[in-house]
Amino acid sequence: MASQLMVDQRSFPTAPPPDLDDPHVIVEHDWKAFAAVARMTDHWARPGWSGGRRAYYWMLTFPNSPRLVSLARHCQSSLAHLGMDPIPDDVLHVTMTRIGDTAHVSPAQIQHLIALAEELSLASLPVAAHPLAGSQGAVRFTLTPWTPLVRLYAQLSEVGRRARVPGGSPTAAFRPHLGIQYSNRSQSAGAVIDSVAGLRQLAPVALDVTTVDLVELRRTDRPQRAYRWDVLHQLVLGTRTAPPSPARSETARPGRSPSRPT
Repeated sequence: MASQLMVDQRSFPTAPPPDLDDPHVIVEHDWKAFAAVARMTDHWARPGWSGGRRAYYWMLTFPNSPRLVSLARHCQSSLAHLGMDPIPDDVLHVTMTRIGDTAHVSPAQIQHLIALAEELSLASLPVAAHPLAGSQGAVRFTLTPWTPLVRLYAQLSEVGRRARVPGGSPTAAFRPHLGIQYSNRSQSAGAVIDSVAGLRQLAPVALDVTTVDLVELRRTDRPQRAYRWDVLHQLVLGTRTAPPSPARSETARPGRSPSRPT
C-alpha cells in the first residue's frame, strides 16, 4: 500500500510518512512538515470557487461523534486569538475523492458511479484523530492509520475511473487529514505554529466512521464562511450494499430530496 503514495509537490506534506500504520511516525511526520511552514495562506483564495460553483465529492462526515466535536471545540477555543475561521461542528469532514463539478458530471454518470460503488467490499475504518498539526492554509488533526484510508481512496478512485467522471488527485497524492479551522489571510506562520504546539499533548479520539457519503459540495459565506453539502448517497462500511433508505442531508435545500443526484 505504501507504494501507492509518492512525493507530490501539490500535496501537503509533499512526501508521505515512511510508515502508514504507526501513529507516532505519522503524527511526527505531519508535525515536522507543519513546523517548517514559513507563511500561512488564505484558504478561501482558491481559484474556481466563485459564482456558485458546486462539485461532487466522496467524503467522511461525523454527525454522531460528540468526542470529536468536543476536541475540535477545545482546540478552536484555544486558538481563537489567531483570528482564523473555525469549521462548524456539523461540517467537520475528511475529503476523500473529488468526482467533478456538477456542470461536468451528468445525473446518469452519478447513478452509474453509485451502482459501481455499491459493488465494492468496503472495510471498516479504525481511524483516530490526533491533535494537532496543520498546513499552509489550515489547522488540522492528524489521522491514523493511513492504510485503510488510502485503500478506500483507491477504491473510490477506481470506480470513478470506470464511471468516466472527471475525478481529482491520484491516489499517490492523497494525504488524509481532518481540518478544524482555516487560515483567512496571508501571515507569518510562526505564531500559529507556536500556538498549535501547545495542544499537541491532547489525547486522540476514535472517529465514528460508519459511512462514506457522496455529496454535492458548495461554499457559503453566511452565517460564516464554510463548506456545506447535500448528501446524495451513502455507502455503509463493512458491507457490499448501500442503505435502502434515503440518505440524510447535512444542509438540504427546501423542496429537494437529498438522495436525488442533480
